[in-house]
Amino acid sequence: MMLVCRARWRRVCTAFAAATALLVAAPAAAREKAVDLVDPFVGTLGDFGQLTPAAVAPYGMVQLGPDTHPKNHAGYDFAARQLRGFSHTRAVGVGCGGGGGDLLVSLLPEGAPPLAAFDKASERASAGRYRVTYANGITAEMTATRGAGLLRFTVAKPGRYVLRFDAANAYTRRHAATIAADLRASMTAGTVCDEGAYTIHSASRVTLDGRPAPLATVTGAVATLPLTLRRGAVVEVRTGLSTVDPTAAEMVRDTELGARPFAAVLAATRARWQHELSRLDVAAPRDRRALFYTSLYRVMQTPVTIQDPDGRHRGSDGRIHRSAPGETRYASWALWDNYRTQLPLIALIDPARAADIARSLVALYGEGKQRWATKTEPFLTVRTEHAGVALLDFRRRGITGFDARAALTGMVRESDTLQRDTPDQQIEAAYDDWAIAELAADLGDAATAARFRAKALAYRPMWRATFETLGADADVVKARGLYQGTLWQYRWAPVFDLDWMVETLGRARFLSELDTFFARGLYNMTNQPDIHVPWLYAALGRPAATSAIVHRYLTQPVDHPYANEGKRPQPWHGRSFALAPQGFADGMDDDAGAMTAWYVWGSLGLYPLVPGKPEWAVAAPLVNRATLRLANGRVLDIRKNGTDAPTITLDGVPQAGGALALR
Repeated sequence: MMLVCRARWRRVCTAFAAATALLVAAPAAAREKAVDLVDPFVGTLGDFGQLTPAAVAPYGMVQLGPDTHPKNHAGYDFAARQLRGFSHTRAVGVGCGGGGGDLLVSLLPEGAPPLAAFDKASERASAGRYRVTYANGITAEMTATRGAGLLRFTVAKPGRYVLRFDAANAYTRRHAATIAADLRASMTAGTVCDEGAYTIHSASRVTLDGRPAPLATVTGAVATLPLTLRRGAVVEVRTGLSTVDPTAAEMVRDTELGARPFAAVLAATRARWQHELSRLDVAAPRDRRALFYTSLYRVMQTPVTIQDPDGRHRGSDGRIHRSAPGETRYASWALWDNYRTQLPLIALIDPARAADIARSLVALYGEGKQRWATKTEPFLTVRTEHAGVALLDFRRRGITGFDARAALTGMVRESDTLQRDTPDQQIEAAYDDWAIAELAADLGDAATAARFRAKALAYRPMWRATFETLGADADVVKARGLYQGTLWQYRWAPVFDLDWMVETLGRARFLSELDTFFARGLYNMTNQPDIHVPWLYAALGRPAATSAIVHRYLTQPVDHPYANEGKRPQPWHGRSFALAPQGFADGMDDDAGAMTAWYVWGSLGLYPLVPGKPEWAVAAPLVNRATLRLANGRVLDIRKNGTDAPTITLDGVPQAGGALALR
C-alpha cells in the first residue's frame, strides 16, 4: 500500500506536509525517557557502523570523544584498550578513512608513554556525555554544546602531569595546523576521502581547580602545559570551535559554555536531546525502544549547525557570511547516502530545521558547489550529489521557506557537469534532471520543465538494453563500472520512473523478479543503492511482503554477501541492526544517518520511496504504536495490525481507502 497524492496504485492518500507536521509526543511517565535509552556505543566496534561514543549535542559541530589505538573511522574502536586522548570533531559513520580528529587533548603523568591503558569497566556513554578512567587513575569526563566542548579531568594521585594539545592530529590528510601559547588554533585538513579540504578554528581555556592555567609552551603544532597536581585535582578544558577565526571560536566558547559548571552544561545538552528525541513517541519492548531512540539519536547528528552565535559562518567559497535573523546555516553533507532516508525524516519530524537545511543547500549552489567537496569547505563533508532532489522533496512536503528559483538555477547549471558514463551514473543524473523538470513545472517554467523531462527520460534506452534482461554479469559488484553495487541492485534505482519500469516489464514479471531478487539473496542491506527495494512490494499493493522482508532485516540475523569491492566468498551472517557495539552488519556504515533513518522508517512502517514526491510506502510497523502530533494540533496515530498495513487514525478517526489528508 502507498500513502500518496497522485498515482493509480495507491490505497491511502496523504501529503504529510512537513511544514505542518511536527512529531511531539511525551513518553508515558512510567517509561524511561527517550534520552535515557540512547546507547552511543552501538556501532562503535571495528567496521560495524563506524560510529563513536563522543559527547555531542543535536546537530552539533563538536563531537568530543576518545581516540583509541587501534581505531575505526571515527577515531575509536570499542575493542581497543589503549587511549591516545580526546579530540573534538568526527564525521558520523562514513566511509574511506573517516574524517575529523581536530585538536587532540591528553593529560598524562610526566614521562608516561603516549598510549595509556584504560579501564574498560569504567567506560560510560550516554546522550551528551562520555566518561572513562585511565592511566594512574585519571578520570576524563566530557560533554558538548553545539559549538563547544567541556573536558574535565580528575586525578587520583598527586604528582607531575602534562596537558597536551595536538593541532596536527587528523583522520585525513592534515594540510596545515598552528597553535599559540594562549591555545588558539587553526587547522586545515582533507574532507572525507580527501576529496576537498576544510578549515576549523579553536580557542581553549584551561582551569586548575577553578583557577586559570599558565600559558602553554608551543613546539610546532603542539602546545603543552606541565602541571603539578594534588590528589583529586580537577583540570577543565573549555574549547570553542568556529569556521570564522580563533577570535570567533573564543566567542563561541564564552557564549555557549561561559563559566557554567559541568553538571549544568550536561543537563542542558541532555534536555535538548530529550526535546528532539521525543518528537516521536513509540510503544514497544524496552530493547526495541532503546534501539529506535539510539537510531534516531544518530539521525539527529547531521548535518551540523556551523554558524556562530552572532550569525557568522564561512561558506564553501571560503568567504565569511552572516545568516539572516532567525535563520541557521548547516554544513557537513553526505547527500548521496542520506537524501534517500535521513533528510526526508528530518522534513517530517522537524520542518523548521528542514527549512534551514534547504536554505543551506541553496547557498551551496551559489558558493561553488562541487560533486564531493570544495577546497574551502567550512567543515567536514563527504559529497553533495542530489541536493536538487532533496530540495524538491522538501518543497513538496510543504517546506517552502527557501529560494526555489535560485535552487532551480543552480540545479540547471549543475546538470551539464554530471557524470553519465556508466549505467548507474546515467540513472543518477536522470534523477537530478527529473527533479529539475518537476521543480520547474511547480514554478511555472514550462520550457525548462519540458527540456529536462526529455533529458531525464533519455536514460530509458540504456535501462532497457542493460537491465530489462540481465546477463551473466548481473550479480558482479562493479560490473560495467557500477559504483559499489551489482546490475541486479541498480536495476531498481529509477524510482522516480517507477510506473514506466512496471509497465515496461509488466506487473506480473516485475513482482516475480522482485521475488527472485530476495529469494536468491541478491539484496544488499549494507549500502544505499538498493535499500528501498523491499518497499516496492508495498507500492504495488503487497504490504505484507514488504513487512516480512523489512522486519527480518530489522530483527533477525541474515546473510550479508556483499562488500563494496566485491561479493564475499562466504556471506557474513548476523544482525543488520543490533543494540550492541557490533550494531550493524560487517562493513555497513551508518553514512551520516542514512542507515539509522532506514531503521526508524521501518519501525514506523513508513518509507519515503521516491524522494521528490510527497508520499510514503506503508507496511506493518515494527513498534506496537507510534504517535505523531501535528503542528496544527491534530494527532496521527499508527498502530500495528499484524503483518498487513497498520491501523491509522487522525484525531481518532480511522483513515482508509484514500481519505487521509493532513494539509
